[in-house]
Amino acid sequence: MRTLCASTLIGEFFVIGFAGLVAMKSDDLTDAMVWTVCGTGMVLSVLLCGMITRPGGVQLGWVLQVALVLSGFVVPMMFILGVVFAGLWWASVHYGRKIDEAKARWAAAQEAA
Repeated sequence: MRTLCASTLIGEFFVIGFAGLVAMKSDDLTDAMVWTVCGTGMVLSVLLCGMITRPGGVQLGWVLQVALVLSGFVVPMMFILGVVFAGLWWASVHYGRKIDEAKARWAAAQEAA
């Protein structure tokens, strides 16, 4: 699960950064505000890569997905990208757990043999 989720989070790191560049063109937002919010999201996405297997890691990932979708109110394209990444996050968690279970079964079978 860790590999799939980390891949999704690193992709989000770049998307958040590019969204920050687009948001800088808004007259309603200051550059400091844009980069404070985007920088926080980017740092969170990288930190979550190491926290995925810890308690609450997946839930924090969902919080990041919701924030990504809600960022569509500032950069409208983020509604689409947020939903895409939320789907990728779900798939990473869902199929990552299945892979982890299969690995555990395989390791148990190798140990028994």
